[in-house]
Amino acid sequence: MKSPLLAYRRLWSIAIVILVLDQATKLAIDGWLPLNTYHAYSGPQEPVEVIPGFFYIVHIVNKGAAWGIFAGYTQILALLGLVAIGAIFFFREALGLKRPFMQVAFGLLIGGIIGNMIDRLAYGHVVDFLDFHFGSYRYPAFNIADCGITIGVGLYLIATLLEGKQADTPPPASPK
Repeated sequence: MKSPLLAYRRLWSIAIVILVLDQATKLAIDGWLPLNTYHAYSGPQEPVEVIPGFFYIVHIVNKGAAWGIFAGYTQILALLGLVAIGAIFFFREALGLKRPFMQVAFGLLIGGIIGNMIDRLAYGHVVDFLDFHFGSYRYPAFNIADCGITIGVGLYLIATLLEGKQADTPPPASPK
């Protein structure tokens, strides 16, 4: 009989990689750029321009969730992350977590949730540093954990839509 932990080794491996990358990059940003190194602030240092007019490295904090919503509810957001992880494992059979593709999707998601949860509990905020501009539009800054969450949810939605299309397709007619 296969160990339950081994059955999800791909999920755990991806979650750990995302978590380590997320925490390492946030520590690097904390040590490299002063807080509030950002276009909207007049600080001692400008953001690092990686691709002129498009991609910058900044150092800001987010006390809320995506786009700063629910700012000031740090402990509640951390608790919601814990509830989400619990729900994923409670419903692991229904979610198909033994399938490799789903392990990738949920490994990304779980690694991101834990990365941001650590920040919220340890510091009361999340460090964001990836800043993209599309002409005059500036997308809200984000981090590696946010990438894991977004890509994980996107992969899950794609898998769900593809499975739905396959279920809607009638089986081929049998020869008579």
